[in-house]
Amino acid sequence: MKIEGVSNPDFMPIPELRKMQLEKLQKIIPYEYENVKLFRTRCDEKGVKPRDLVTLKDLGKFPFMKKTDLRDEYPYGLTAAPMSEINRFHCSSGTTGKPICIPQTKNDVKIWTEGVARCMAMYGITKDDIVQVSYGYGLFTGGLGAHYGAEELGCAVLPTGAGNTEKQIMLMQDLGVTAICCTPSYFLHLATVAEKMGVDFRRDTKLKHGVFGAEPWTDEIREKIEDISGITAHDIYGLTEIAGPGVAGNCEHCHGLHVWEDHFYPEIIDPDTLEVLPDGEEGELVFTTLDRVGTPMIRYRTRDLSRLQLGSCKCGRTMRVMDRVHARSDDMLIIHGVNVFPSQIEACLMKVPEVAPHYMIILSSTDTMDLFEIQVEVNSIAVSQDPAACEAIKKRVAVAIKEVVGLSPKLYIVAPGTLPRSQGKIKRVIDNRKK
Repeated sequence: MKIEGVSNPDFMPIPELRKMQLEKLQKIIPYEYENVKLFRTRCDEKGVKPRDLVTLKDLGKFPFMKKTDLRDEYPYGLTAAPMSEINRFHCSSGTTGKPICIPQTKNDVKIWTEGVARCMAMYGITKDDIVQVSYGYGLFTGGLGAHYGAEELGCAVLPTGAGNTEKQIMLMQDLGVTAICCTPSYFLHLATVAEKMGVDFRRDTKLKHGVFGAEPWTDEIREKIEDISGITAHDIYGLTEIAGPGVAGNCEHCHGLHVWEDHFYPEIIDPDTLEVLPDGEEGELVFTTLDRVGTPMIRYRTRDLSRLQLGSCKCGRTMRVMDRVHARSDDMLIIHGVNVFPSQIEACLMKVPEVAPHYMIILSSTDTMDLFEIQVEVNSIAVSQDPAACEAIKKRVAVAIKEVVGLSPKLYIVAPGTLPRSQGKIKRVIDNRKK
């Protein structure tokens, strides 16, 4: 398959792909060594030089990079290109402290745009589609990434950004939007508001595709989204440090995402030993940017937990498939000595039909123990006001959570619309424990 206006090496023979990757690594690593002091210092400390990269396996000899490096070297310490070649900045951060800053050249942005366009084409989106971009615009990569990718395919783009939800739904109907790009949690919020407006996505809109990313989401949430809207929910993966959305996406055949390996070289490592794991084993996802020259990333630790799958895909693409990211190593909660991921809790909740896809995990502590509480919304006000129904739901939820994580949280059933919604990445955990 050839995408008009977009290069498409998706089906490149594997030997040719591996040769290309090695050649690109043998250019980008000397470039990084020459232009980024931190990388050069770490290589020298490990006793490794760019000339030591003879095979792809030799990449494992080189040092890792991580998010704290970007914060410590803020704003330009990891920038390799001269400022005269930089034409874009994207940043992300938590609520406090310095952000991370990724200066990009014109070609860096072009590569990113191409990745998003390739994902959208793989989903079946074409120039005949009208794409509503409900990711945030600005420093966050989601809005502009989806926007540029859709335009590259020739789509008409509706750049709503996040927020102003009722107007978004009106425009979606009036303009005949066929595809929407946003976080899965914001789409669920859109669906809730639409229901209050008397709008049925299946009946009253032309929506066919949803392009969702920026936060981990479970198969249960995917099924919920498709059930309430009738669309096909597609997963797009990326992160600001590597390119933004468009690093990987799912085809119609695989339970996972094809990584655009001609631009982003993936590894899986053991997060404890830091050893490279073979394809088929789960661990932490690590990426090396093969072409980006503004702020190259060599062996960047994403903290995302995934796996590079074995075997070929029915779609014929030779790009390796990574498992959908279900959790992050830094999202793991340790409660009473047990490792718990929010995605595990979400999957348990979605097994109960009366439960809405909105919940909040609240952790606190006494001098001697952790306190584990979950607030759970139900779909119906009537159910939330029926004590017997609430008790029955709590019992089913408790059993599901006990079976999966071995813990028994204190459960609270709350009415629809009680818990906070988010126009960006949703916050599911409040950890008030004593540090």
